[in-house]
Amino acid sequence: MNTPIKTLKISSAILLFLVLSLVITQSTCVNDYKVIDNMNDTSFELVNQDSIRVQFPEDFHGQYVVLGFIYTNCPDICPLITQNLIKIQKELGYPANVQFLGVSFDPKRDTPDVLHRYKEVFKVNENINFLTGEPIIVQNFMDSVRVRTQVSMRTNTESGKEIYFLNHSDKIMVMNPKGEIIIEYGGSMPSIPSLIVQDLQSLIQ
Repeated sequence: MNTPIKTLKISSAILLFLVLSLVITQSTCVNDYKVIDNMNDTSFELVNQDSIRVQFPEDFHGQYVVLGFIYTNCPDICPLITQNLIKIQKELGYPANVQFLGVSFDPKRDTPDVLHRYKEVFKVNENINFLTGEPIIVQNFMDSVRVRTQVSMRTNTESGKEIYFLNHSDKIMVMNPKGEIIIEYGGSMPSIPSLIVQDLQSLIQ
């Protein structure tokens, strides 16, 4: 027959075991991010704002990459996404082992020269680059990361210049050094930088 003292000891041992199990589980899950997309299945030849060719994701293997998706004629969401990229970089302390990319889904208008001016307007750090490319390649890239776009308004000026705006996905993603997307958040929300900074700090510490 179990005495109260023996029962208490057994209960305490079980409680201690459960607490230790919880701690171990939490510590092993801190960096246990599931792979959302494996970007290594296809290579995309893009170009940055300085007309330098970029192979994605190969050129970024071995580094964490924070990606936002924008177009420079966007009147609302994209400037917020760009500002969030800047905030994330600043709050991380401008890390050399994390690359930041703004990828345009409007290659028809977002040429390297346009992206260069866009970068100057936002006064971003050298470690933030903006990418564009051939329309078919950009479209395939956007399909691979599930970024959707749709023309919301289209018109022509008196001189014949076409003007249009796009409805689009609102995303910031994090790619690990293996070329795998492991984090995905809404890109323009003000709470996003602190969340991504917290995630990245747990990964790169």
